[in-house]
Amino acid sequence: MASAAPRRPGTEVQMSQLVLPCHSNHRGELGAGQLLKWMDTAACLSAERHAGCPCVTASMDDIYFEHTISVGQVVNIKAKVNRAFNSSMEVRAPRPFPALRLRSCSSASCCSPWPRKRPLVKLKPLSPQTEEEKIEHSIAAERRRMRLAHKDTLKDLLARCPQPETREGSAVVPAAETRVESVELVLPPHANHQGNAFGGQIMAWMENVATIAASRLCRAHPTLSAIEMFHFRGPSHVGDRVLLKAIVNNAFKNSMEVGVCAEAYGQEPAPSRRHINSAFMTFVVLDEQGRPRALPRLQPEPQDGERRYREASARQKIRLDRKYIVSCRQSEVPLSVPWDQSNKVKQQATSRLPVPALRVPSEASPAPPTAPRVRMYTLEEDQFLSFRMEITVRITAAQAFSLLSDPRRRHEWDGHYATAELVQQVDEDDAIYHVVSRTPSPENKPQDFVILASRRKPCDKGDPYVVAFRSVTLPTHPPTNTFTRSETLCSGFCIWPETEETSKVAYYNQATPAYLNYVTTNIAGLSSNFYATFVACEKFLLKNKDEDELILRLRDL
Repeated sequence: MASAAPRRPGTEVQMSQLVLPCHSNHRGELGAGQLLKWMDTAACLSAERHAGCPCVTASMDDIYFEHTISVGQVVNIKAKVNRAFNSSMEVRAPRPFPALRLRSCSSASCCSPWPRKRPLVKLKPLSPQTEEEKIEHSIAAERRRMRLAHKDTLKDLLARCPQPETREGSAVVPAAETRVESVELVLPPHANHQGNAFGGQIMAWMENVATIAASRLCRAHPTLSAIEMFHFRGPSHVGDRVLLKAIVNNAFKNSMEVGVCAEAYGQEPAPSRRHINSAFMTFVVLDEQGRPRALPRLQPEPQDGERRYREASARQKIRLDRKYIVSCRQSEVPLSVPWDQSNKVKQQATSRLPVPALRVPSEASPAPPTAPRVRMYTLEEDQFLSFRMEITVRITAAQAFSLLSDPRRRHEWDGHYATAELVQQVDEDDAIYHVVSRTPSPENKPQDFVILASRRKPCDKGDPYVVAFRSVTLPTHPPTNTFTRSETLCSGFCIWPETEETSKVAYYNQATPAYLNYVTTNIAGLSSNFYATFVACEKFLLKNKDEDELILRLRDL
């Protein structure tokens, strides 16, 4: 009897493409533009399955190209809808890879319904089924938050970005020499089934002119390594002329950023150009060993060129933040994330609890008689040990959220906390605290932490209230001889309403080497400190719920 086929999401689309010579460059490598076409097609087809009508690409998040694909290989692309918002949805094409199973690149596209008859379609919510789908569903909301805050984040960074220094010498290349302009005519083969220029085709044209601009700086063959978020501002149609402009904005030690702008216009004598797309692409030049080599310095043009130069530096920082935080590659970054006032990307990304702890865990040792209703779960994955404590409390989720989101009150129930001092109120939902612990370090000194506390209310029905903590480094609070500076990778609470009067409170923590021994002692049942602390947390919530209810009512008034 044949085994049942694995469950596939209803919006999943699979595409397999054989890489032919017509898809490749002069080196026999698959062109990035062609790959973008295929990925965009798969994303739109997946979005249409959920929306029930034609869809267009509104934006595409950062894309990182990690390997090259050669002629003769087969590229397999899978795309599925992660989350649907009111009028847009996120479609993820996680791992397009050739037959050799090398990951080429990944992206997250934001697609919107584009019905032939207006008004726009209001999308129905997507219900994730598996644990993996639930994680992607949650992360999609954070990526959306980052997209919406991108402009403000860039402004904050520019306010602190220094003015570009004067660059002179034979190795300096004027930015004007890298300027490229090209025009393309939109023909029927370039259009999608709605009569508009296919988004993937526009992206391919933009990648082409960006490559030419990059080659003018390095005088060699550049390799595309990353693409900043594509943002489609409007459509172009068959018969339109698409004017493409590219210029190198900034050259770093071994990479460069190229800015590309696409404008569309008709055949009228006095064309009114429409800005339809813009993107920023990062190129490197590889040596014989495949390592990025040093690049010439760039002399920006006055005024607008200097602005683009500074913006490129800010975007480089944002790209690094997104790459290491959204992808959850904790092993590639320090436990403490550097913080400054303009660091809004980290502020948003730390609202996610440790991803491994959210997957299906295994229950740890049985609860002791003193805490019969408390459950502990553990998960070992990717060299990380995570645990979860869970209990149902007779308190509303909003009250529990209010009480647990203030670290200054944690000493009332957590014996490890001595004090928590507010250092910086970032905004209404994010703040930085200096925490002193009662637990001594191996040096027999009190431990202290600098922690970013982020609180998030539910986005949709069924989502939990989230309180998350992560260590940050703050220049105004460096380590001192009085304390031993410690770090927490990621921890916090998820609170779900169960009834009108009860809620499920879960605490998550991803263990770090500094206190791994303490964690394993509790998991193995050799200590009940975790259970005792969580029981104390329950008593704290019950004792203060009436007080907090009064505060919440006064706020509503």
